[in-house]
Amino acid sequence: MGLEIVIFIAAILFGIFLYWRESNGNGAYRLLNKLVNSKALQMKSTSKKGFIYQRSFLPRFLFVVSFFLLIAVVIEFLTPLQVLVNYQGLSAFCSVIFGTLIGTYIADFVLKSTEVIETQSETLEDRFDDVFVKGKEMYADLKNKDNKAVEEAKEEIKNEPDPNKKSARERLKDKGLM
Repeated sequence: MGLEIVIFIAAILFGIFLYWRESNGNGAYRLLNKLVNSKALQMKSTSKKGFIYQRSFLPRFLFVVSFFLLIAVVIEFLTPLQVLVNYQGLSAFCSVIFGTLIGTYIADFVLKSTEVIETQSETLEDRFDDVFVKGKEMYADLKNKDNKAVEEAKEEIKNEPDPNKKSARERLKDKGLM
């Protein structure tokens, strides 16, 4: 179980590396595209799409599985290791596939969030500056209002209520509600 966890974590890191590498340039995908497709069907030069980068789940899954299946078959025939025959080999094979897929989605999330943060950083700085200035203004207003409120309260205390004025209870009795 410990080796599977190590393989899984290494596969996540490999998926992050693979996605990051393909987001910087998709030369291998362009080469394969030029070899397989005719001139009319080839991808545009401005397209950044690759084997994993900017792909939905199914093409990404198919590429990762076929890539690791090819590596497993090569290991099966060139070395005495039997990767696809025993339980440990199949378990490691599945861990590598799903770890790589999870790593590509983690890298996708990180790259998209950094793009959003970069685009929003200037507006966030302006917003924080505005909030800071408004906070200073509110603090100054509260300081002044507190002094005024204290003075008004003192004046009200000095002024005694009218003895001729009826209480609420007496007004309700006059209306016949009590």
